Amino acid sequence: MNFTEILEHHLLDHAYFRLPAVAGVSLPVSKHVVMLWIAGALAVLFFVPVGLAARAGRRNTVVGMVEAVAVFVRDEIVLPNLGEDGRRYLPYFLSLFFFILFCNLLGMVPFGATATGNIAVTAALALTTFAMINLAGMRAQGVGPYVKNLVPHGLPVWLLPLMFPIEILGLVTKSFALCIRLFANMIAGHIVILAFMALIFLFGSVLVAPVSVAAAVGMDLLEIFVAFLQAYIFTLLSAIFIGAAVHPQH
Repeated sequence: MNFTEILEHHLLDHAYFRLPAVAGVSLPVSKHVVMLWIAGALAVLFFVPVGLAARAGRRNTVVGMVEAVAVFVRDEIVLPNLGEDGRRYLPYFLSLFFFILFCNLLGMVPFGATATGNIAVTAALALTTFAMINLAGMRAQGVGPYVKNLVPHGLPVWLLPLMFPIEILGLVTKSFALCIRLFANMIAGHIVILAFMALIFLFGSVLVAPVSVAAAVGMDLLEIFVAFLQAYIFTLLSAIFIGAAVHPQH
């Protein structure tokens, strides 16, 4: 296996196994799907005991850390953008933040893979936010007023046929930006790390190895920070977009 094949094997998705056929259809299960299952299972296995311990009043370091992150998401992301209405949507934002974080960090584990480096995964996450934007807006304003408020007030009637499609496109573009931002940032770090390692093979000298390995390790440490940062940014932008739908006057 040459270096190009190693690079593609690490970055691209591929099938691990196939599910038993149902109605003549057998669906493949890829490594990124497996990583999503693991991230979901880890979230359940981690947060259920933590939640039960917090509800029972059993305080420890783990419970304190999780509560600190939850309070940060509530007070610094959700409430500033949605106001008191944000409390009813807090479970969604906490689930979004931690699930993306777990998916990002699993890509740092040996033999793991970054599911959020797959554009299909980030597109699905962006679609959930797109659905929440519209559902929250309709819930807060009503279906008719929400659709009406998609275009600015006071426009001449003859501009409405032009502006309405543009505003709809803008709504879709917000979710598209979420999808591309998370995907590009998570896959870019892995490409840079592998590019540093490729220098060893390109120059064919052991003298290059220490520099390449040191640069790759430094980038790997930066990737841990990026894993947290991208989970935060995705959650923050989702809160901003949903808040704009709930409070169009702002």
